[in-house]
Amino acid sequence: MNIGLLLFLPYRSLETRVFAALARAGYDDFTAAQMKIMQRIGPDGTRLTDLAEQAQVTKQTAGFLVGQLEKGGWVVRTPDPTDGRARLVCLTERAKEAIPVADAAVAEVTADWEAHLGPRRMKRLRETLIMLREIADPYAHQ
Repeated sequence: MNIGLLLFLPYRSLETRVFAALARAGYDDFTAAQMKIMQRIGPDGTRLTDLAEQAQVTKQTAGFLVGQLEKGGWVVRTPDPTDGRARLVCLTERAKEAIPVADAAVAEVTADWEAHLGPRRMKRLRETLIMLREIADPYAHQ
């Protein structure tokens, strides 16, 4: 298997477990594509164009997904205080309430991985992935 697939498989497993935990908590009305947008929304909101760029989708696709998230009560669009012409996409209270559920699921997966790999290997894996982020993530230094 190539390295891309080897990186993707654990991510997909983590994502599946997070979605299952969210569904058990009653948060089951969003898709993976919508989550790709939602997880990029900053604490003070994010412009649609920035969400599209970060999610690597077109502005139209991001707009469609944000519209779906709005209908589901996950996000709202508010005026951007720094630019009266722009709008920010912000998480709702409902979305903020779901974050600890997702965080707990991620922590559980991380603990399972550490139990499987051992603490030293897990630490090295994390350090290695952080190093790769420096060259793989254009948003690493923002």
